[in-house]
Amino acid sequence: MLKTKGVQTMKMKTALTIAGSDSSGGAGIQADIKTMIMNGVYAMSAITALTAQNTTGVRGILESSPEFLKQQINAVFEDIYPDAVKIGMVSSAELIRTIAERLKFHKAENVVVDTVMVATSGARLINEDAIDVLKSELIPLATLVTPNIPEAEVLSGMKIQNKDDMLEAARIISEAYHCAVLLKGGHSVSDANDLLYEKGSYKWFCGKRIDNPNTHGTGCTLSSAIAANLAKGYDLESSVQRAKDYISGALAYMLDLGQGSGPMNHAFDLNSHFAK
Repeated sequence: MLKTKGVQTMKMKTALTIAGSDSSGGAGIQADIKTMIMNGVYAMSAITALTAQNTTGVRGILESSPEFLKQQINAVFEDIYPDAVKIGMVSSAELIRTIAERLKFHKAENVVVDTVMVATSGARLINEDAIDVLKSELIPLATLVTPNIPEAEVLSGMKIQNKDDMLEAARIISEAYHCAVLLKGGHSVSDANDLLYEKGSYKWFCGKRIDNPNTHGTGCTLSSAIAANLAKGYDLESSVQRAKDYISGALAYMLDLGQGSGPMNHAFDLNSHFAK
């Protein structure tokens, strides 16, 4: 708490999400901002693309220009420096290069990269040529990268069929890009169990699978919650555990909206009288 000319003012930790907009509100920038707010940090955004999508699929993508994305990132860092940065959907090589260059220029810390390649609906969200740039320029800047099984197969170059494969793939990714890896289970490999690999050590985060078909935005939500907790000063292991607890609560609320794979209730723990 600060005092300015006799008036008490407040400071709070901050986080920036660099990602695409989801018009249905369940994933992307919208999910990130809701998650960051519910995890106690001030949320800011730089939008990489507008999407026309709902719970049944993606209908269209309109990218930001590299120059405009650069302006957004600069505007944030030059005024309210973020304590953590989460990066989500970035579909082109040019935009990835812009983000990597700006993160290095501004000396960003606590960078969480969610390697978004395919939407929950199955729509491809990244161009083929962008994957190489993602691997060579952006992931090496990350504190943590959070691939799911298919994404980890792309990053590691190996097939993942069991928990031993998950551990080997996480090791390969971590050593190749010099960052920590949270390899998310699921996809019939490790149920709801996720693997954190960091500097040669690893930990399994065992979770109970929640029978909820509405999982739109789970990856965005998890990575944003981790970034928010890193911004608040929690270590990586604690940040992952807190984020997993948060997303379990959101899924357990069993929100049912839309005709496809619906969103979660990010505000399941909102008890303010303003929310009633």
